[in-house]
Amino acid sequence: MRRVLSLALAGFDRAVAFIALMLLAALLVVVSLGVVTRADGDPLLWTDEVSRFLMVWLACAGWLLASRHRAHVRIRYFADKLPVQVRRGVDLVLHAAVAVFGLLVAWHGWTLVTRNLDLEATTVPVAMAVMYAPIVVAGAVTAAQALGEAIETVVLLGRRA
Repeated sequence: MRRVLSLALAGFDRAVAFIALMLLAALLVVVSLGVVTRADGDPLLWTDEVSRFLMVWLACAGWLLASRHRAHVRIRYFADKLPVQVRRGVDLVLHAAVAVFGLLVAWHGWTLVTRNLDLEATTVPVAMAVMYAPIVVAGAVTAAQALGEAIETVVLLGRRA
């Protein structure tokens, strides 16, 4: 079971990395197209809006990758000075707080999606909800990652007890 979960998570990580790469390439093309057409005196109006959508999606993909690889900034100076058991207790509280944060982001992201389903973007024929959709995924993945780390911490606490 653990092996299957590990393989699934590795596949998820590869898929998100590929999506991030494609979003970055698309953003580069759209922004370059906007710059070139502005310099030519005949700007494509949709490039600003599409680049905004791509930036939100790319930021969420980066957020997912950083969460999955535990690469977000963590200031551990004071926590590392604590005894191991106390440090793990502090870690458990922090993981729980991050899980709550992720759930709140997902919940409020869902609210943004549902409130913007009937609002069309200005220059492209797509609902503004599309811009907010990855926020729901990022919040849910953050919560799941934090809960997984909390479970690992509880297991480590149990081994020392």
